[in-house]
Amino acid sequence: MTVADLTRPLLAVDADAADLLFRGARTASRFSDEPVSEEQLRAIYELVKWAPTSMNSQPLRVALVQSPQARTRLVSHMAAGNQAKTAAAPVVAVLSADRQFHEQLPTQFPHAPGVKDIFADPDRREAVARFNAALQMGYFIIGVRAVGLAAGPMTGMDAAGIEADLFPAGDQAVLAVVNIGRALHAPDFPRGPRLAYDDVVTTI
Repeated sequence: MTVADLTRPLLAVDADAADLLFRGARTASRFSDEPVSEEQLRAIYELVKWAPTSMNSQPLRVALVQSPQARTRLVSHMAAGNQAKTAAAPVVAVLSADRQFHEQLPTQFPHAPGVKDIFADPDRREAVARFNAALQMGYFIIGVRAVGLAAGPMTGMDAAGIEADLFPAGDQAVLAVVNIGRALHAPDFPRGPRLAYDDVVTTI
């Protein structure tokens, strides 16, 4: 009996959904010319917005780099191995943490009046923003998969350069760039192994 045989009856989703979101999903580098619609992008967000964040802070911001001029500027800040695929992807999203997320707390965490003031210190605020936006990034990738598309997340880039070029107000901390579309080909190499349960999980 395989691990899949043991775990499948315990899943609340069917095997096809588990494969789509997790077991069969791969990072994509090359995409077809099929466009990604605004409806698909909105559907992704309608899932992603339910990610858990500290004090419902929701610091993740998504910039869709669609115009040719903005795409060229972004590509210039990507690592050499990421430039061609970023230039060619149907949709490119810059994921960042909003350094001013606390301004939304009065409406997003209303049962704690004055909570905004906890984040007066900019260093503490940025640390909280980065951590919670990183949590949301994981949901973003799953959201892309849930609408039947593939994601190609990348951190090989000059994040400071992207911030200065695309977000000159200084309010965004760039975390990753994600190419989005329908994968063109099967992956070029086998999927990497994963650590076993007993290698990762301990009981204290």
